[in-house]
Amino acid sequence: MFKTGSLGRWWVAAWLCVSPAQASAGCLLDDASPGAQERFTIHLSASCSQVERNAHAVKASAILAALTRGQIVDLDGVVIHGDLALETLPVVSVPPVIDGIIGPHDQEVRVIAGGLSLVNSTVQGRIVHRSAEGTLVFSGPVTFRGTAFEQMIDLSRSVFTQPVVLSGAVFLAEGYFVQSQFLGEVTGEKTAFGPHTRFHRSRFHRSVTFEQSGFSGLAEFLEVRFDRDANLARTYFKLGTGFSGSQFTGLADFSEALFDGDAFFTFTRFDGDAYFRRATFRATADFDDAQFNGREDFSKAFFEKGPQFTRAKRSGKAESLGIENPQIQYAITLSLLLFSALLIAYLVRSR
Repeated sequence: MFKTGSLGRWWVAAWLCVSPAQASAGCLLDDASPGAQERFTIHLSASCSQVERNAHAVKASAILAALTRGQIVDLDGVVIHGDLALETLPVVSVPPVIDGIIGPHDQEVRVIAGGLSLVNSTVQGRIVHRSAEGTLVFSGPVTFRGTAFEQMIDLSRSVFTQPVVLSGAVFLAEGYFVQSQFLGEVTGEKTAFGPHTRFHRSRFHRSVTFEQSGFSGLAEFLEVRFDRDANLARTYFKLGTGFSGSQFTGLADFSEALFDGDAFFTFTRFDGDAYFRRATFRATADFDDAQFNGREDFSKAFFEKGPQFTRAKRSGKAESLGIENPQIQYAITLSLLLFSALLIAYLVRSR
């Protein structure tokens, strides 16, 4: 008969690690070695029950300690408890020099040296960088793919030097990225944003996509710079949306986007082509004082109210404003509303 002493427990744990196929019926812990020298890694399999995930829950304080040590944080399928206050990270004595963003005289700079990957997880606390003057630098890639954030995430005044992946993430509360710099590509396809999303005065140095994403609350992209292509095609904006004062250097693609609330593009500059083909505006569509320097395509767009283009500078390369077949517009609307319905279903299940 096998004894359940310390040696027996060790043997069972080892057997589970080397025989994943035989243990697949349970909750397989792929890698539970947070003390590794360079990585803080915990992966739970998709077969884990919620009870098992809670048993393997990760404290935000453990993540903060790993980031302080400069480790790569790699979590998959886990539940994270507690608030992650990134302004408590130590200030570096020699800040990295990033042309036009961080200079040698910047004082309050914090650096996350390794990558941060939270995949298919649930974050029950807040993730915030509350520093009015400081800058938070992510030296490695940041991935939030498929993760649900139940509380506020505020990464304002952050510099992301590597690609950022938000695809499939669900923000149930506020998501703030005010005055942030994205030096790598940003991928946010089929992402659900919550009651208030802010990218005010941020800059996307590379291409960015929010295709087929949903903004269920206020969406603020005021005075944002898009240095490369910006893909917001088939994106759903439920409440007020603001791109006023923003600059699109590359392609601005809002094809088949749905604006349920007021949409403001006042003083917006489109240096590349601007596609609004088959977009639907169900409230105010304000393009006053906008500047179109490339080709503008509003063909088959649907305006419930008349669009406003007072003092707008048109390129002369415009497709005519047209009213699309209502049946086609309704089909587009229903497909985008389906995304919102799925988000509501997720909210109900998570309570």
